Parts: sequence; C-alpha cells; structure tokens
Amino acid sequence: MAETPNTTARPLAREETSSGTGTGTGTSSDSGSNATSNSGSGGFLNWVEKLGNKLPDPFWLFVILAGVVAISSWIGSTIGMSATDPASGDPVKVDNLLTHDNISKMVTETVTNFTSFPPLGVIITVMLGVAVAEQSGFLSAVVRAMVSRVGPRTLTFAVAIAGVTGSVASDAIYVILIPLGAMAFNALGRSPIVGAMVAFAASSAGFNASLVLNITDLLLAGISTSAANIVDPDYSVSPLANVFFVIPSSVVLALIVTAVTELYVNKKATELVNHDEINYEEVSFSNDAASNAGKADANDGDGNEDEEEALELNDREKKGMWWAVVALGIFLAVYIVLLFWPASPLASEAGAMESPLIEHIEVPIALAFLLAGVVYGIITRSISEATDVPDFMARGLKTLIPTLVLFFAASQFLAWFEWSNLGSWTAIQGSNLLQAIDLPKPLLFLFFVCIVAVLNLFITSGSAQWALVAPVVVPMMMYVGTSPEVTQMLFRLGDSPTNIITPMSPYFALALTFLQRYYRRAGVGTLMSLSLPYAIWMLIGWFAFFLVWYFLGIPLGPGAPMDYPAN
Repeated sequence: MAETPNTTARPLAREETSSGTGTGTGTSSDSGSNATSNSGSGGFLNWVEKLGNKLPDPFWLFVILAGVVAISSWIGSTIGMSATDPASGDPVKVDNLLTHDNISKMVTETVTNFTSFPPLGVIITVMLGVAVAEQSGFLSAVVRAMVSRVGPRTLTFAVAIAGVTGSVASDAIYVILIPLGAMAFNALGRSPIVGAMVAFAASSAGFNASLVLNITDLLLAGISTSAANIVDPDYSVSPLANVFFVIPSSVVLALIVTAVTELYVNKKATELVNHDEINYEEVSFSNDAASNAGKADANDGDGNEDEEEALELNDREKKGMWWAVVALGIFLAVYIVLLFWPASPLASEAGAMESPLIEHIEVPIALAFLLAGVVYGIITRSISEATDVPDFMARGLKTLIPTLVLFFAASQFLAWFEWSNLGSWTAIQGSNLLQAIDLPKPLLFLFFVCIVAVLNLFITSGSAQWALVAPVVVPMMMYVGTSPEVTQMLFRLGDSPTNIITPMSPYFALALTFLQRYYRRAGVGTLMSLSLPYAIWMLIGWFAFFLVWYFLGIPLGPGAPMDYPAN
C-alpha cells in the first residue's frame, strides 16, 4: 500500500477532483446511470466514505490509542490482569504506566523511542537512493521501456507487471503509470480507459508484491520485528522475509489483472464509456491527437505508428538506460563477490544470510538505486552538476515527511504498549481463544486476511495499519505456532487488493481525476464498476496461491520459517 497517510494527501486529491466536471463523490449526475447505477455499489461506497471520514488522521489515531493504553494499563494493574506465558510458564502482569517512574520514563525515552523505531532509519536510507533514481528520470524510463515494445495482446500484461513492480517507486508510480497506461493503450488502438484501469489496478492492488525488493519490504519487516520482540526479544524479521513468495506473486497478480481485463473490463468499459466522447488529446503522445479521436476501441487491435514511436525512449534515454543497466550489473557482480568470497570483509563464517550485506540489505539497495540514477542522469544530462545528487535526495526525503510524523506517534504507542505488557496479555488471551476455537490453518489465515481487507477500507496507510495491528496479531499468531514472517505476508495479502476500491484513499480520487480528464462523464460508479472485479479476483487468486505455497512448505524468504518456534 501507498505509505503516505491518507488524510495528509486527501485534501489535494479532493481539490483536484473538484476542478473538473465534478468531485470524486458527486459526479453521478453528469453521467446518469454510468456513474453509479451500473455498479450497484454507490450506497456501500457512500457508507464507507462517511464512516472513514469520521476517523481521525492516523497521527491522532496513534496519539489517542497511546492515551487508551495508559488508562487501560492503570485499570488492568488495579484489577490484577495477568496471563501465563505458554512458552515459559511465567506470569505476565499488566504494568501501570501512570506511576511516577513510568511517567518519567515516557518523557525521558520519547526521543529514543522515535530514533530506535526500526523502520525509521531503514526507509530514510533507502529513500536517499530511490530519490536519485526517480528524480533523474530513471524509474520513469524503466516503466516506459517495459511497455514500449509490445503488441496489443501482450500490452495488458506488460502494463500490469510494470504496475506491480512499480511499487519500488512508491507513491510516484500512480502518477507515472496511470497516464502512461492510458496513452500506451491508445497508441495501440485500444481503449485508454482500460489502459488507465490496468495501470491503477496493478499499481494499487498489487502494491505489496514486486519483482524486486522495495521500501515496503523494509518498512513492514521493521514493524514486524518490533511486534515479535514482545514475545521473543531476540527475534528479527529480515527485509527478505517474503521475497521468495512476492517475486512469483508479481507474475501471478499481473496474470490475474490481464485475465480480468480481457474477460470482463474490456466489455464493461465499452458499456460504460462512450468512446466517441473521450478527450484523445489527453491520451496522446503526439501533437496530432485530434486524428486519433474515435480510433480507440476496447476490441480494436490496430495501432497508431506515431503514437507508438512517441512512447519509445529517445536515443539519449536508451543510452542512459543501457549504461545504467551495465552499472547495475557490475554492482551486482561486486555484491556477490563480497557476499560469498571467504576473504571478503563483509562475508560471514556463519553463512551468507549472516553477512552484513544481507542483514542490512537496505544499504546495498540504496547504493544500487543511487548508482543507476547517477549514471542515467549523467548520460541523459538530467544531472549536470554534483549538487544535483543531494538536491534529488532532499526532494525525495520531502515526500517522507508525513510518514516520519506518523512514525513519531506510532513509535510512542508501540513502546507504551510493550511497557504496559498489554500487548503480551492480549496476545496470550487471544491465542488461548484461537486454540479453544481450534480453527484449521486455512480458515484462520482467511479470517485474518478478511479483517485486514475490511480495515484497509478505513485506514489506507499500510504502515499505519500494520503498526496498529502487528503488536497484537504477530505475538498472538506466534503463540499458536505461526511465524511473524507468515503473519506479515498474510497482512500483505489482505491489505493490497482492496486499495483499489476504497474512496478513503487519495489514489482512488487521483484515479478518478485521470478518468474524468479522459472521459468527462466518469463518476465514482464508473470507477467502482471497473475496480471491483480486480479487487475480488486478486484477493481470491493471491490467497489461493499463498495456500498452495504454504502447504507445499516452500519458504517465504531466505531463513524465514513457517512456524514458531522454527522446526
């Protein structure tokens, strides 16, 4: 999921939607039945949006919850709330945070809580490299290159895999790929509305999968580690914990997006959208946009040569891409040598997984993006001075400010939750309940995935949601024998597919803005009608794929156990 807290970005998104023919929630009158009646979900959407709007900003949500924890600790301590740790047999008593010593501790360790919050340093470090790759134009060029040399039949999969993998560019992928998808589809004579939906579905609903390691892996692993430490202080969740599963998941999700598009969305877009009314100037790469009007049809495979040529990289961009790939190849070779060469100062006698290059993989990732961005920028002249590199880094860090503010509140909440022993007590009691119910593993997993999917409709920041539920769910699942790595992956399964159908997300409003730019009559119902099939089938298909993977006993990542304690 996109990591920008929803309420921070929403005002901008709402302002953008109101500048067109209607707001994100009030355009149905323009399109008649196209806007809402065709989806049959307008009432549900309105209910979700009204209820979601009553929730505070995630920052204030964590502040409120911290206060609830403090009061609950006093009550729990007073009435003698305790539980027995099933692992050690020791009693776990709720500790009152409102004592003289603990109140003093809250003040003196505020800064430490924040600076030691596991995701903080990791995400800042990685973003320094990603920002250079993004600002130099490298990431955008990669996406364009992925979709520029494909035919009408393979275009859907190409845009889908680009969207899923594009999560490496974080929130920027929405702005890059949605218009690019519409333009690419138009260039090959297909419906630009369908192209925009493929890009939106893949980028949003597939956010938690990728062909390459990205910021999401690092951020979730940090929060999972903090939650697992409630049960086992020495437990660490690696950023590579889910990498074996999410890489093939990228292909699976891209195939699901392709199938839903070809079997349903193509036809539905023809029913909902009058393609004679599409503004083809907005979806054209060339200046001769007017001549394209009416050419794009959902079932038409004839392309436009001028448009196809405009989609391709120019000679300088191609040269920049080639040298960036060469640089990354050399970097990877050096990385492997340093990882496995016995005389390397970064090799470990305990094995490659114990090497600093693996345990702190955020550093190589940041360096890889930095190298690719610098090489590409020098060749394409988007970097002309040495000062451009730190300037790009600074611009990238600016996008993290809302996340850092959220992390400050979340770090205090998590620390208080741990100090009070409420997390341990809740996890033990919850695990006892799960053991009493004795749900089969598939049903237990499905129950958790469904809860996350519903919760995602109201709390659209992935980091906020995981920071909220992980301190309870991760220890609870550990007590019933499920590893934090599996629980984290289950969260990703439930969190990602429903991104595309919640009006609380700023990116739902952003997608609607793009649709209204291309087709004035588009409304919430139009977007929902085209989005729901993607969300449903990606949720079903991805969960089914996980169950097969799990029961085959294939590790989710290197050194990542399926059970706790590891067998």
